[in-house]
Parts: sequence; C-alpha cells; structure tokens
Amino acid sequence: MHYLSVDQAQTIRWLVRDCGQQAKQLAAEQFQVFEKGKDDYVTSVDRLLDQRLSEAFRAMFPQDGLVTEENSASRQVFHDGHRRLWCIDPIDGTDDFIHGRLYYSVMVGLLEGSQPTAGWIYAPTLDRLYYGGLGWGVFQAGGDRLPEAITPIEPPLSESNCPMLIGDKDRRQFGDAIQRAVPAAQFRTLGSFGLKVMEVVSGRAGLYLYLNRRVKLWDTVGPLALAQAAGLICCDLDGQPIGFTADCLDPETLAHHQTILVGWPHYLEALRSPIRQAVLAQS
Repeated sequence: MHYLSVDQAQTIRWLVRDCGQQAKQLAAEQFQVFEKGKDDYVTSVDRLLDQRLSEAFRAMFPQDGLVTEENSASRQVFHDGHRRLWCIDPIDGTDDFIHGRLYYSVMVGLLEGSQPTAGWIYAPTLDRLYYGGLGWGVFQAGGDRLPEAITPIEPPLSESNCPMLIGDKDRRQFGDAIQRAVPAAQFRTLGSFGLKVMEVVSGRAGLYLYLNRRVKLWDTVGPLALAQAAGLICCDLDGQPIGFTADCLDPETLAHHQTILVGWPHYLEALRSPIRQAVLAQS
C-alpha cells in the first residue's frame, strides 16, 4: 500500500462508509429525481454526496486529479495528465436507490499511470465495505467490526454449474444466445456494477459480463482494482485487457469502448470464445 498512508486509508474507509450511511438515511426521506438522458437518472442525494466526497478528496490529495460522475466539468481533468486520478461514483446503482432496492453502493477508485490500483465499495443497505488494491489485498468490513481479508476461491465450473452475472439490458439482448452457447449458464444480476464485480471476487459467481459499452471510468476503476488484486482477469470479448488510456474511452463521457468481462481464469479460458461468438451473432 505504498500509495497511501495508514491514516489516509483509514480516513477514506470512514468517509465512504459515512457517505453511504447518509445515503441510506436520505433514501427514507423525500428526494428529487432528475433525468440526465435516456434511461439515465440522478437524484439530489447523488449530487449531495458527489459534492461532499469531492471536497474531502481535494483536501486530502490537493496534487491529484479528481473525476466524479455528477460533475461533468471534472471529466476534462482526465485529459490533464495527472499521475494519480481519483474516480468517484457517489451512488452506483441509482435506479436501485430510487426504487428502494438493496444493491446500490458508494464507490471510489484510484487510477495511477493509467492502471487501477485501489478501490472502495460500500453497500449501505448491507453495511458492508469492500476495499483494497494491488500489492495490498482485498478486505471486507461489516458494520463496526474489524476488517478481514477476503480469501478468493474460484467456484467450480461444470456442465451443471456455471454461475454468471449479467445486467438486465445485456440479458434481454444477449441472454438467450449466451444460454444456447453455454447451456449450464446460471444468470443473476444486482444493481451496482461494483457489487456485481464483488460477487465474482467473493466466489459466488465465476464471471461477470458487461456488454453494452455504457459503463464509465468512475464505475470501473475501483471494482477492477479489487478484481485484479484478487487474481481475477479483466478483459474484453477478444481477450484484450481493459484499457484506461484516452484512446480506450469516449473523450467526452469517459465511457469505455470495450466490452468488459471480469472472471476467474478457468471460466474465461473455457467460456470467452463461445460467449464472444454468441454475442457477435446477436449484434
């Protein structure tokens, strides 16, 4: 953990959890919902937490860059060449938050030299924090309990057991084709991108598929840092590593050009090619 002091790491853990607890409290009250674009919504709670997290990280790391989901002006900071870039998603899974479902999260990720190196994902309704990074490990903390290391265990893959995560949009478009290519596929979904990744890290699924190329920098940096720290593979349908350089992202929205697969090595070795063929045939 050469990139953070112990005090900084503790402060970030406290801050992310406290913001999540604030979101949970505000979810029970009246909040405003605004439409940003087609099927894309933001709430007054997103904006409040975006401002709070931004102010805190600017104070802690004044020399670093900062990109947040709800501050569109901050996207230019990605192109400014900072060695370290903090990426903040105040509520990942806003649709779940709006509709009172469980699986939304507060996420922070650290990008260094175009590589995800650390991440924090807090699920308020579960009161569970995941965090860690490269050369550090992956940890979880529930409530006020002391953190404990996650020991990732690859789930077995067989003709009758193939647990996967896939979002609702991707399942509607590609689910039937993937099921034909991989008959043992057992699909599940959760709201938050980060929490879906953590289902794979925790060994409750072997693979997460994200195929519609709408996911953005603040969605991916933290979760993929944790996935790589746990020994998972993060690649696209062609097997290429997920890129975080300017040529791999939309210059205005910072959406990834690549499809994203996060999975255990055995799963990707066995399934990437048939899934790729199924998706291409359906596209």
